Amino acid sequence: MKVAIIHYWLNGMRGGEKVLENICSLYPEADIYTHILENDKISDKIKSHNIYTTFINKLPLSRKLYKHYFPLMPFALKRLKLLSYDLIISSESGPSKGILKNKDAAHICYCHSPMRYIWDMSSLYYKDFNIFEKIVYKLFIKYLKSWDLKSSSDIDLIIANSNFVKERIKKHWFKDSVVINPTINFKKFIKSRDKGYYIVISELLIYKRIDLVIKAFNQNTKKLIIVGDGPLMQEYKLLSQPNIEFAGYIEDDKKIKLLSESKALIFPGIEDFGIVPLEAMACGKPVIAFNGGGAIEYMENGKNAKLFNQQTSESLDQAIKEFELEAHNYDSNYILESIQEYSDDDFKVNFKMHVDKILSNR
Repeated sequence: MKVAIIHYWLNGMRGGEKVLENICSLYPEADIYTHILENDKISDKIKSHNIYTTFINKLPLSRKLYKHYFPLMPFALKRLKLLSYDLIISSESGPSKGILKNKDAAHICYCHSPMRYIWDMSSLYYKDFNIFEKIVYKLFIKYLKSWDLKSSSDIDLIIANSNFVKERIKKHWFKDSVVINPTINFKKFIKSRDKGYYIVISELLIYKRIDLVIKAFNQNTKKLIIVGDGPLMQEYKLLSQPNIEFAGYIEDDKKIKLLSESKALIFPGIEDFGIVPLEAMACGKPVIAFNGGGAIEYMENGKNAKLFNQQTSESLDQAIKEFELEAHNYDSNYILESIQEYSDDDFKVNFKMHVDKILSNR
């Protein structure tokens, strides 16, 4: 069986790429297609596959400005030569599913989310655009929504990464889906005594809401380490007081060490699912999180997480104050035990079972 995997862009190891690694383990001979490729920023497991790019990768400054080429990506996907493949797995968050395939081939879409930029988070992105980006957005938004809806219709199985995303798929694509959550490799994580600081691990993008964390910690002066990079790095540095440290992008082993020695992870955004909170809990650490999105599906307020109900710095700061009074109630062994179902082995078994069922019916 000839297998192709399509992933929106390969320029870092975020949650979507961790899921991709699991899919790669199931189909070690699969070819991978993507819009943007930065070999030095992806794992050896992904690099072990033959990787092909669309023409987007060859456009000027594509590695830096790839999201500006977003309106061209549907056209780029149609130009891929995929007619010889028996199974096509699209990993969808940016455009990856709108492909041309052999009529006998099966198409499975693992959906991290219908594209946020054109659906339920469009206003948040739009507010952050410059004038040129706003003009382009208005020109193409109707076309992109129409393409996204139409390209969702010719899929044999949609797999959502959370119940939260399952509802988004139903709302925007009018399609049913099954849920298989992202997972982690528990063997990689360690438990350590905390060194008194809080931690954020995130891309520095507007919808991640790291700005409200910075405002809260500017006010309470507690030590905060922010791990991650992104277009808002310099802006956030200028906003921050000396108690906030920016670590930038770091390798997994260093990230795990920082997590294991933190007091708690701060998680302020509305996420599709959220692998980073699972990683914190695998180190026995609680999460102070906004009460919304897919991440709260595995969070228990007062047991493995402290939830705050408004996406404001004031609400977060109040949650931190309450957490410090209750910190002795959080048991690291219980926290780790509470997420045992989210293991990579569980993902692989569930994913393969659903794919094989589709293949057996063809």
